[in-house]
Amino acid sequence: MRKKQAPHLSTEDGYSTRPQAQSHAKSHKKSKGSTFSAPRPNSKKTGSSVDSPKAYVVEESSELLAYLLTHLSKSRNAIKSMLARGQILVNGKVVTAYNYALKPGMRISIISEKKEEAPPLLGLAILYEDNDIIVVHKDSGLLSVASDKEQEVTAYRQLMTHVRVEHPSNRIFIVHRLDRDTSGVMLFAKREEIQKALQDTWRDTVEERTYIALVEGKVKQSQGTITSYLKESKTLKMYSSPYPNNGQKAITHFKTLEAESEYSLLEVQLETGRKNQIRVHMEELGHPVAGDKKYGARSRGIGRLGLHAKVLAFTHPGTGELMRFESPVPKGFLRPFQKNQPK
Repeated sequence: MRKKQAPHLSTEDGYSTRPQAQSHAKSHKKSKGSTFSAPRPNSKKTGSSVDSPKAYVVEESSELLAYLLTHLSKSRNAIKSMLARGQILVNGKVVTAYNYALKPGMRISIISEKKEEAPPLLGLAILYEDNDIIVVHKDSGLLSVASDKEQEVTAYRQLMTHVRVEHPSNRIFIVHRLDRDTSGVMLFAKREEIQKALQDTWRDTVEERTYIALVEGKVKQSQGTITSYLKESKTLKMYSSPYPNNGQKAITHFKTLEAESEYSLLEVQLETGRKNQIRVHMEELGHPVAGDKKYGARSRGIGRLGLHAKVLAFTHPGTGELMRFESPVPKGFLRPFQKNQPK
């Protein structure tokens, strides 16, 4: 994984866990090297609904589905849903067959019908969506995924509901996870083959994974690298060792951005992505993540875990395009270093 130079810190607020309007743009191809930033908190963009009533006159023979795909800015599944709901008329009559034969001169009309709205997203904002992937900002406090027996609201369940509004057969697939109390950018797949492609080539596909960590104490090193082997105990806690011992190799790079007596602010880049990797390595460094009682924190910190997934950059599995997503650093991470400003 290639390391990138750190972008400057943003002082935007983080996201609250109250319901938020869906904020996203669907796209299938953008210029190479696209960069996307999270919207400002409370910004609202309305999702698109079914096209307003329109009429088309057929010029060349074609099947109905093929014709609609070339004339409507809708996905194949969305158009199939419109056909199933009886929204497509040919010469004034409802037609539901995908392969209905169109002839020159036929008139196609689309009945406007507002599609079902997905419930407001809780602790989640969609940054980008296309036919293959969804990229989101997740709030601290929201689980990425839960077991079938657990009925808690999760990012996964909310996004599953979101995609099924367009078509009931649509699904969401987990690519990676963020801990419940870690906020920031997450990537989900919309097809199983995309999930597999991303997971199988994760280290080559991901160009940058940058976190911001608020840690306890004053970090003296300006930068450094921590390498160890992580292994999970029976109590589900991760332990670090300098020896393999059947553990997974973990490599974490860090750079100190701010350092005071009580707290330091670090930029952290992952070369590997192990469970609780940053939290374990910060404890090993002697500067546990603020608020992380599980891994050695002594104070409550800022009232949440001081860990934020700021940047995720990767090669799109379908288009080969390099895409970069950034979520602003929560203001609470910066307050310990703003002594002369109101807190």
